[in-house]
Amino acid sequence: MEETQKFISENKQRFLDELIELLKIPSVSADPAFNQDVLNTADLVADYLKAAGADNVEVCETSGYPVVYGEKLIDPSLPTVLVYGHYDVQPADPLELWESGPFEPVIKKTEIHPEGAIFARGSADDKGQFFMHVKAFEAMNRKNELPCNIKFMIEGEEEVGSISLGEFVRNNKEKLKNDIILISDTDIISKEQPSISVGLRGLSYVEVEVKGADLDMHSGVYGGAVPNPINVLCDMIAKLHDEDGHITIPGFYDGILELTEEEREEMGRIPFDIEAYKKSIGIKDIQGEKGYTTLERASIRPTLDVNGIWGGYTGKGAKTVIASHAYAKISMRLVPGQDPEKITQLFADHFPTLAPSSVEVKVTPHHGGDAYVLPTSDKGFQAAKKAMTHTFGKEALATRGGGSIPIVALFERELESKSVLMGFGLNSDVIHSPNENYGLFNFYKGIETIPYFYKYFVEG
Repeated sequence: MEETQKFISENKQRFLDELIELLKIPSVSADPAFNQDVLNTADLVADYLKAAGADNVEVCETSGYPVVYGEKLIDPSLPTVLVYGHYDVQPADPLELWESGPFEPVIKKTEIHPEGAIFARGSADDKGQFFMHVKAFEAMNRKNELPCNIKFMIEGEEEVGSISLGEFVRNNKEKLKNDIILISDTDIISKEQPSISVGLRGLSYVEVEVKGADLDMHSGVYGGAVPNPINVLCDMIAKLHDEDGHITIPGFYDGILELTEEEREEMGRIPFDIEAYKKSIGIKDIQGEKGYTTLERASIRPTLDVNGIWGGYTGKGAKTVIASHAYAKISMRLVPGQDPEKITQLFADHFPTLAPSSVEVKVTPHHGGDAYVLPTSDKGFQAAKKAMTHTFGKEALATRGGGSIPIVALFERELESKSVLMGFGLNSDVIHSPNENYGLFNFYKGIETIPYFYKYFVEG
């Protein structure tokens, strides 16, 4: 890979300039107002794949936003790697908390990234990360050092649950046939300590509604005599956890595949500074399920969190009303052994029982997905470990991710392929939040490392 690495070194600024152009487009899949921007982003991704040397590049229509596909098949006898990523991004709200425009990419030096970081929505999740693969492929292709076949599948609906991807995958199994799937949508422990995520949590996402009176009521005339849906909703949510941080939904923990003591000891090898962790996100103390460490709570244990709550008057000044409705969005991160559909039903059955008879309760399920585990004995993990160890100069560790990528379980089910989660982000990238950023070190280190994954995967 000597010539490949030389090409990467000579083209760093161009790679960054191209990424910045990609980040300028507000490809927010959750908001219909950005529909054309999402479509424009798909076209630009296709252009970049063509320029990198991919063949048969297509912007494939789906029932939602398109999937961008491209390939380079050099020899049917060689292994085939399918690269997955997503070009859609989260909404940028709240806009007032951004230090610079979310779609006006800027390079800033920070304490973590003295060499600079790209501040923009999607910089780390996932435009900056999937773009590393496009550039690594370009370098290998230009220098005739591509050791195997490569396919790309870059979708535009990951941030809304990959709504159309399941159908696309089922209808294109031959096109997507592969020996391993490579994904960069996760993080590493630090810039000094590389790691590979071997587990993801699943997801169950619901919206709840509590209804009281038909209209908002005057709090002076009716206060204390009629149900207040906001008060009721808060009481109901509070009952979803006990004093030890356990989730109280009956049957919620049934069937969970617990880690062995040896596996928990392996997790204990991961360097972790609790004081630095608290400082990095501005909290005074941690909390969570009793009997587990902070890293375990954030990765191998299931959770239930309120992601949004609203009702009544929230404008400026005062308006003394008792709201007729109150709402909340709730996500449950799941672990191996938990079925998202079953968990959603358990929640839907249990939550209304927490309400008094004076209100009506409605539970609306949204998207979900299964948890995922990659054995460390897998050939793909071993190739990723060797690649990262080679470029970082330090042994890559196996970690469990706390987030969810529902399509990983889908890939295993439909394509019968394992996925390697070789991400290069950091926890400090604040993805999904204002001032999302991605370090230049991480961006370039990813481009440098990815070619070695192909090399070691073929050799393995």
